[in-house]
Amino acid sequence: MIMTRSPLRISLGGGGTDLPSYYQKHTGFLVAAAIDKHVCITLHHTFTPELIIKYSKLERVTNVDEVQHPIIREALRLTGVGPEGLEITSMADIPAGTGLGSSGSFTTALLKALHAYKKNLVHPRELAEQACQIELDRLKEPIGKQDQYIAAFGGLTCFQFLPNGHVEAWPLKISAETLYNLEDNLLLFFTGYSRSASTILKEQDDKSKQRDPSMVDNLHFIKELGYQSAEALESGDLIRFADLMNVHWEHKKKRSGSMSNGRIDEWYELAKANGALGGKLIGAGGGGFLMFYAEEKVCLRRALAEAGLREVRFRFDFEGTKVVLQ
Repeated sequence: MIMTRSPLRISLGGGGTDLPSYYQKHTGFLVAAAIDKHVCITLHHTFTPELIIKYSKLERVTNVDEVQHPIIREALRLTGVGPEGLEITSMADIPAGTGLGSSGSFTTALLKALHAYKKNLVHPRELAEQACQIELDRLKEPIGKQDQYIAAFGGLTCFQFLPNGHVEAWPLKISAETLYNLEDNLLLFFTGYSRSASTILKEQDDKSKQRDPSMVDNLHFIKELGYQSAEALESGDLIRFADLMNVHWEHKKKRSGSMSNGRIDEWYELAKANGALGGKLIGAGGGGFLMFYAEEKVCLRRALAEAGLREVRFRFDFEGTKVVLQ
């Protein structure tokens, strides 16, 4: 049996500038962090001639072309793994469609398992590139490259997305004290809503392709916030980082009318009134997780728990996509 795991992620600044419709003209930049919530893939031999796939559905097929799950189908094609006598199962700590990059984590974990099955060594960069090839090039999803890269690399990482498609990655230069304080003071709360990131990102993607001035200007500003967020974190100014989260959220909401809703806005204001110094919705928007920075956390946790939000506590993950059993 082979088991792999890939971390989910939170965006720390610059999210949205990783879509090709933006970076192919203007270069993108963002900072992301991998967290210790994972997507796991298990792969093992069976004694049947068919391919068995278990996720939210169960598939039994004898040919790769019959696989309904698009990412699994394309990953099998890309790696050249045959379907005979194979069982693939996926599990996740957090539901899909909640803004933590589960699709990218799923794809990198699956590719890592298939490469391990073929006894191939694969670098995190190559793993991320292959995951992007599947999701963006083959499946034409209107998404960015952030999720695949941070899942593959792990840690707190800066990414620059160049017009030629190359992605530069380097670790955030953050002190140990700032790292521990950031980890302790960031809180995630589930809104109870899940949504399709592709649906919301398509609006941004279409407007960027049409060179809509308001969308392009918004993303220019968001990219600048990404640089400022990295600078604040590297200098240890977490209060400044929290303030930038608020600015980011206000500008992020302008990109789409479905980015937020009345209840999310109410929860955001409730958090700000109970100790949150900064906050934003993680991911494409419309649901998923609210993330807040707070140094006094007791009142915040109580207020949001009473409002019906569930907290998910986390630590950072510095291992990236890895084989945990082989």
